[in-house]
Amino acid sequence: MGKTNGFLEFERLWDEYRPVSERLGDYRDVTIGQSVEELKEQGGRCMECGTPFCHNIGCPVDNLIPEWNDAVWRGQWREAYERLELTNNFPEVTGRICPAPCETSCTLAINDAPVAIRQIERAIVEKAFSEGWVTPRPPKVESGLSVAVVGSGPAGMAAAQQLRRLGHSVTVFEKDKRPGGLLRYGIPDFKLDKWVLDRRFEQMVAEGIRFETGVVVGEDLSIRYLREKFDAVLFAMGAGAPRDLNVPGRQLGGVHFALEYLGQSNRRVGEEAYNEEDIDAGGKRVLVIGGGDTGSDCVGTARRQGAAAVYQFEIMPQPRDWKENHNPEWPAWPRILRTSSSHKEGVERRWAVETLGFEERNGKVCAGHFRNVEWIPGEKGARPTMKPVEGSEFTLELDLVLLSMGFLHVEHGRAVSDPGVALDPRGNIRTDEWQSSINGIFAAGDAVSGASLVVRAIASGRKAADAVHRWLQGQD
Repeated sequence: MGKTNGFLEFERLWDEYRPVSERLGDYRDVTIGQSVEELKEQGGRCMECGTPFCHNIGCPVDNLIPEWNDAVWRGQWREAYERLELTNNFPEVTGRICPAPCETSCTLAINDAPVAIRQIERAIVEKAFSEGWVTPRPPKVESGLSVAVVGSGPAGMAAAQQLRRLGHSVTVFEKDKRPGGLLRYGIPDFKLDKWVLDRRFEQMVAEGIRFETGVVVGEDLSIRYLREKFDAVLFAMGAGAPRDLNVPGRQLGGVHFALEYLGQSNRRVGEEAYNEEDIDAGGKRVLVIGGGDTGSDCVGTARRQGAAAVYQFEIMPQPRDWKENHNPEWPAWPRILRTSSSHKEGVERRWAVETLGFEERNGKVCAGHFRNVEWIPGEKGARPTMKPVEGSEFTLELDLVLLSMGFLHVEHGRAVSDPGVALDPRGNIRTDEWQSSINGIFAAGDAVSGASLVVRAIASGRKAADAVHRWLQGQD
């Protein structure tokens, strides 16, 4: 695979970004792509390792990474695309926003910078689109059976496409006005331009998949109706119940969940009407509570809206600052400090900070009260415990607070409660071979696993589609 000793000859190329002063003026993609020749060399860095950990440990969809790396090195771009699409329905998405666990498990990452797998993946699929190789693939034979997919995020999209290509009639129900789920309404355009989604939806519609948007299953349509009209139902609604913050002042104006803020911003950028009161960071002092990717997206969005100051607090301790290119915890995902492109646009980050409450002025938040904490390691593998640092309390003047502390589980609306679908101890839908406790109702993605990666949702959707297909065959 790749060029013999190519990993010794070629250095890793990292993502490049447009200048901060330029990208803060728009919501376009912040990255600058590499040339074909540069990416060919990156494919040549793949080292023909005996066990491709990138494929069998790192990648949830089991991408044939060494094979398409080698094809890129040899200039066989169509061959690379054909290998890529065997395992991944939406490489144009994962090639942009996946955190690339494949790269942290790359064998090169033991003591060097890993192969630029995500960059190569994105280049392959964009080459395929530009050359016209990505075409609709409707089934040659219709099964006469139908499936309702609830939710059009990555799990629902992947399942719908797989089921349609197996010959089933597929209708996707989406509560929002446009399909895409969190890909459209949770991830800012500067990370994932929405034309990327629309281009793929055009292919899916051409394959015969129907999209019914603005429909809340359980409210606008009952589960009973879906079960009567369709042979199987697949839940792929995601983990929509956010973790809340139970402190004084939580209900004040100006304190919002991150997805309320990001969703509205994406609608505004996409020129889509909405009925809620504007949540805008322009000229405001903004605090993002939570240190993950969604929090980072809030930071980048607030900076583009012209925030006067942006802070990001995380209750957990600061991860270690790792400057080397190799993975200190290979092949596992390393627990190291990560700085996103949004962080580089201007934010004050603090760790081990507990929120105590918020102050009010005219019904809106005007300040927050906080204190520092320290984490005491547990004995014999027990969880660490949090201890307040005496005398560390402080106050920060604020105008907008965004809660980005993760998600608990799937929303427990009537779609879940009416049929009495069983839940696991964490509140997610409990499944056995992707089927819920109700015969004929299946589930996939974050609705089953809890909040996770887009690439894991795609993998889950594909596997659930196979389970639905097998079940439908058994009903004949």
